Amino acid sequence: MASGCSNGLDVGFVSLGYGKVAVLGVVQGVTELLPISSTAHMRIVPALLGWKDPGSAFSAAMQLAALAAVVSYFWADVRQLVVGSLGAVVRRDFADKDFKFAVAIVLATIPIAILGLTLAPILNACGSPLRSLNVIGGSCIVMAILLALAEVLARHRRVVEQATWWDAIVVGFCQAGALIPGVSRSGSSLTAALFLGFTRQDAARYSFLLGLPAITLAGLKELWELRHAALGVEGWSILGLGLLVASLSAFIAIWGLMRVMERFSAWPFVIYRAALGAFLLTAVALGILVN
Repeated sequence: MASGCSNGLDVGFVSLGYGKVAVLGVVQGVTELLPISSTAHMRIVPALLGWKDPGSAFSAAMQLAALAAVVSYFWADVRQLVVGSLGAVVRRDFADKDFKFAVAIVLATIPIAILGLTLAPILNACGSPLRSLNVIGGSCIVMAILLALAEVLARHRRVVEQATWWDAIVVGFCQAGALIPGVSRSGSSLTAALFLGFTRQDAARYSFLLGLPAITLAGLKELWELRHAALGVEGWSILGLGLLVASLSAFIAIWGLMRVMERFSAWPFVIYRAALGAFLLTAVALGILVN
């Protein structure tokens, strides 16, 4: 059974076993799709419980759990987009709204795909400096400030149907910032969508739909890399359990986020992120947590 590093990949989750990975699957699933940084929580929870860091490979593979949750929750949107855009290609109707949205999704994916491939050796390396708690804590605070500004300055009037290719490009570049641990893919893209004037609920919906290819590519790429990590039957079964638990948790997280954004605002996430970042930086400074 693999543990720690294998072929340069951090696969610490294997040594945690089924029970601990199930717990971390819940944490990963909930935090992956909320704008609060799953990476931060996947460092904090094991550290506070005295468990081994599950590693970046685990977090990346869990993207497939997020994918399952997003597709199932927004199934009507996804089905309309796929059927509509393919129909438009057959008819050569390139002015069709579904085809335009499909192109927008592709445009939004390019930045994070390029940067993700470029930074992969650093992000997934054992003991990567980018996964330090100081980096994660600082990122949490910066994103809390940006999300707060989006709440204060944005007009919150536009809906997804009014989105343009320029909107997709802007959200796509901001989404790429999520490669920095602590930023959060949903947090960065949601913040960008709010700044662009979308209503809170449609900003969340737009963020999730534009992120589908990025989530898919990240998860599949990590599974491909894990083929060379000699996980063994037990390692793959542990990962499978984590994926299942995370998928269910992620679906509940989307439901909760949409309710909060519809009835309230992003302020609960602003406050939580700021407090989380402050806690991390303070805990490291005082030696409570190891950077």
